[in-house]
Amino acid sequence: MGLFDSITGESKRNFIARPDEAKSQIIWKYPEKNIRMMTQLTVMPDEVALFIKEGRLEGRLGPGTHQLDARNIPFLGALVEKFTGGNLFISELFFITTRDIAGMKFGGPMGSLVDPETGFQLDTMVYGSMTLRVEDPLKLVMGLVGTGKSTNEDFMGWYRNQVLKVMKDRVGEQIVKKKWPVSDVISGHYTEELEQEILAAVKPHTDNYGLRIVGIENFQISIKEEDAETLKKFRKDMAYSRAAGGFQQYAQGQAMLGAAEGMAKGGGGADGAMAGMGMGMGMGMASMFANQQAQQRAPAAPAPAAPVAGQVFCSSCGTPGSGKFCAQCGNALAGPRRCAGCQGDLQAGAKFCPSCGKPA
Repeated sequence: MGLFDSITGESKRNFIARPDEAKSQIIWKYPEKNIRMMTQLTVMPDEVALFIKEGRLEGRLGPGTHQLDARNIPFLGALVEKFTGGNLFISELFFITTRDIAGMKFGGPMGSLVDPETGFQLDTMVYGSMTLRVEDPLKLVMGLVGTGKSTNEDFMGWYRNQVLKVMKDRVGEQIVKKKWPVSDVISGHYTEELEQEILAAVKPHTDNYGLRIVGIENFQISIKEEDAETLKKFRKDMAYSRAAGGFQQYAQGQAMLGAAEGMAKGGGGADGAMAGMGMGMGMGMASMFANQQAQQRAPAAPAPAAPVAGQVFCSSCGTPGSGKFCAQCGNALAGPRRCAGCQGDLQAGAKFCPSCGKPA
């Protein structure tokens, strides 16, 4: 086994390619820095190989099979260690995927926010997946080195946290600024609009690392199950309140019906008399509540106009008017009544003169 392992290790040093288990990674670093001259390097069609030394790009190789020979690849000459007799060169070797990488999951808490509709403070979470594309491989490698992350998993974990921070700020801002009810947000009413807002907000941050989010999939914002039930009940109560003419009226009606239902369920007696009485009371209370609402909505009858002193009335139909004839029936109008004592005008139907007090 020792001899076999040694032969296998030597073979790996002579042939370098990204292993199958790393094919889904955006960035993969070859684990060794000492690379033999004349080694065969395989770069797949959807990737590029970068040679980095002391934080500086020395060269790159595109798709294909390359024999690492300084005579054919000039930049390798700057990497050769002279003390090895030209047999080794020292460099960090990175393989960067250039195709779109889908299914990169993200998720986490966004903190508390106040629902503009109800004023409730709710704990929110966001989750989904994104599709990434490397637009500048060198920026990505420099970002990996600059953040002190040594592996694809470390870098992507850090990157997801950056995206999540942007999502938290932008989603909360949109809900507050546009006064979106959280019930509508978690039900998906604004998903497309939020995705576009997030993509625009994330771009300045991702550009620094040569990455671009080309799409967000399965984007969801959620709240605790008990909070969702509270919002659902609130909306139901508000809808019934509007139908009843106000929350107080709705609450009174609910209390009456609840009391009647309790009597019906808890009552006893021969032939279900108590149950029948409870049902009857419930129907009576509901009817009374409906009648109260109808009376409140019905327009009030106009108050009769107060009689005016000296007003002329038609002797036929009693319609008040002015002039010589009634505008309603055409009969001649009688003149105003006058007090026999002071000759002042008397109001219609008056029994005493308002000026001198004598009987009319």
